[in-house]
Amino acid sequence: MKVSEMNWHQVDAYLEGDDLAVVPLGSTEQHAGLSLSVDSILAEKVALDAAEPLGIPVFPVLAYGVTPYFLAYPGSISMRVETYVAIVRDILDSLRRQGFKRIMFVNGHGGNSPAASLAIEWMADHPGHAVKFHNWWNAPKTFAKVQEIDPVASHASWMENFAWTRLPGVVQPEQRKPMVDFDKMRVQDPDGVRTMLGDGNFGGYYQRDDVEMQALWDIAVAETRALMSGGWT
Repeated sequence: MKVSEMNWHQVDAYLEGDDLAVVPLGSTEQHAGLSLSVDSILAEKVALDAAEPLGIPVFPVLAYGVTPYFLAYPGSISMRVETYVAIVRDILDSLRRQGFKRIMFVNGHGGNSPAASLAIEWMADHPGHAVKFHNWWNAPKTFAKVQEIDPVASHASWMENFAWTRLPGVVQPEQRKPMVDFDKMRVQDPDGVRTMLGDGNFGGYYQRDDVEMQALWDIAVAETRALMSGGWT
């Protein structure tokens, strides 16, 4: 259930029988020829697809994250870690105040990892509440499927290229891009990162067959749904 398509009365009624909420976490950052909102689109869609048969409310995606290394790419926006953690804490506090005791973050961006540490701290401060932090793209079954399809996969490569992250009229390159030297990239400032990456793909093919991508998506949805429905006690 999309919270954006509910009113407060409906959320109140839901809380009479359940206490689980889902919050997708994304980012607005370069993804080569794909949408700048890839991480937000994927986090929100996998959360919605997983939650739909369970009747769990899914809040709008937090569409900005921690991504300072991409600031030389126009359209990329980064929050400071302290700002991001403060926002996520406020989300948790708000949900707790209203009666949600189980919160699942479905995360689509690696830079948002400070929120996972915050979740552990927040649970220690609020006994009786549980928070799950789910990186959907590298969860065990999903990442195993990525490796089965093609082990050369990373940021802005084929593994993020779905029908719902592509842009009309943008033709993807056909070659497999060599994987970036991550150790060297990690010590670059944003301008250096852009010089190293060029178009922004970390490495790998830019696109694969949609049949393969749907198979990957189906596993990601099922794995996310299983975490929503079980393992809370």
